[in-house]
Amino acid sequence: MKLSFKSVLVIFLVTLISSCGVSQNEKKSVAERPNIILIMSDDMGYSDLGCYGGDINTPNLDALANNGLRFTQFYNAARCCPSRASLITGLYPHQTGIGYMTNSPKKLTDQDLGLPAYQGRLHKNNVTIAEVLQKSGYSTLMTGKWHLGFTKDNAPLERGFDKFYGLIAGASNFFKPEVPRGITYMNEAVTITDEDYYTTDAFTNYAIDFIDESQNEDSKKPFFLYLAYTAPHWPLHAPQEDVEKYKGKYMKGWEQMREERFAKMKTMGLIDEDWKLSPDDFKPWDALSNEKKIEMDLRRAIYSAMVDRMDQNIGKLIKNLEKKKILDNTIIIFLNDNGACAEGGDFGAGPSEQLETKEGYFLSYGKYWANASNTPYREYKHWVHEGGISTPFIVHWPKGIAKEDQGKIINEHAFLPDVMSTLVDLGQAEYPKQFKGNDIPPMVGKSLKPLFSDADASIHNEPIFWEHEGNKAVRLGDYKLVSKWSKAHEVQWELYDIKADRTETNNLASQMPEKVETMHELYADWAKSNKVMPWADIKKRIKEKRKS
Repeated sequence: MKLSFKSVLVIFLVTLISSCGVSQNEKKSVAERPNIILIMSDDMGYSDLGCYGGDINTPNLDALANNGLRFTQFYNAARCCPSRASLITGLYPHQTGIGYMTNSPKKLTDQDLGLPAYQGRLHKNNVTIAEVLQKSGYSTLMTGKWHLGFTKDNAPLERGFDKFYGLIAGASNFFKPEVPRGITYMNEAVTITDEDYYTTDAFTNYAIDFIDESQNEDSKKPFFLYLAYTAPHWPLHAPQEDVEKYKGKYMKGWEQMREERFAKMKTMGLIDEDWKLSPDDFKPWDALSNEKKIEMDLRRAIYSAMVDRMDQNIGKLIKNLEKKKILDNTIIIFLNDNGACAEGGDFGAGPSEQLETKEGYFLSYGKYWANASNTPYREYKHWVHEGGISTPFIVHWPKGIAKEDQGKIINEHAFLPDVMSTLVDLGQAEYPKQFKGNDIPPMVGKSLKPLFSDADASIHNEPIFWEHEGNKAVRLGDYKLVSKWSKAHEVQWELYDIKADRTETNNLASQMPEKVETMHELYADWAKSNKVMPWADIKKRIKEKRKS
């Protein structure tokens, strides 16, 4: 049938209008996708923030919590680089190649133990959040700590980030970061000459600059920013004006701080009224000499100043978002990489003479203050009892969290791999089965989006697992099976009812042997599928590697 010119014209116009409509809807969908900011602190205790019961001045993070969601049972992977590997890939650390630690800046192979789960850098058959979001149309920006390997093909720009300013290593002097723990801009080493330089400030300033550049290039294109602070990881370094705020505040000692936090957390509804405070692990404050008390007060004051300064910088970032009128549709997620750090002995490491200077590297506040930072939980960074794996977790998103839900406390348990699943969901992205010719394992986590509108939603009915340096755990529902590694016995399981006893004071293993056996079998199956090796064997390989 031959169509008249008029008919052809009508069909053409209808087709054109229809296609334009689809295009506009697609553009609208892309424009409405939220900006995403993922902020991670380093070595901070569970209860250090004001909104989690602490005494540090953190008004900006408190405001994000009070106008967003605050999770009480969010878990990390117990140590800095395994946590970062799990966060950035949505997988368990052993699946990423960082089942132990990353390689060092001096010897790139020193932590490659010749095993898939222990190669000391990210696998190529992983995909990062940045790679997923970049492919779906996001600008991908990073400032701060990478700590996922030092090989050139594994740097941030090679793993999905458009822009990077920060630290490839795990720690540095905050005032004078130097090679091999120095600062990198894009792929080039940076020489720091500014006498007022401070890493926490610099990471924030570059984050703001990167956002500005991204918005200027295309204001409709959403951005993903990963801002990984090194605060309050050692060394103890903070601007003097912030240290002065806290000097003398801790002369009351760690016992009193812990008791005060415990009471405050109950009042705030963060912990159950019936839980006991976990046993203390410190020398009585009153047994210290006055000179030692003054030193320990100062160590704690500097640590608190580091958290305070980080919060100030987060406030600066928020103001920039408000100024650009993009805060409402920006998801801000804040979390920490592991429990408080007990490294450096009971009273901390480093000479007291270096405190309040810009010198030093391994300067820490010690196990006793870490115990207080982790109130009310047991153990620290590196172990997988609650004090080692529990993190504050805050989600702020005015446009995506209804007004009546803002300020709610979420008690459902969740863990690091859930972040990838959540951002893939909210960013309308697609997690690939293959990437750059490599098969990609399925995501381990689940989207947290249901909790944004229903605080009582159930996310994890399946077990979740941990292993780091022989410390093992599995959580299934309200029960947690956990083992602390020792030379005498590699596995001695403890069983806790987390709902009734999250402070892990009542070991139920002898009363519920069948439960122990069932959960042990789950752990054994997971360990086998994730290529987890006995810690004694890994220690032997590490020793041999260091000799060679």
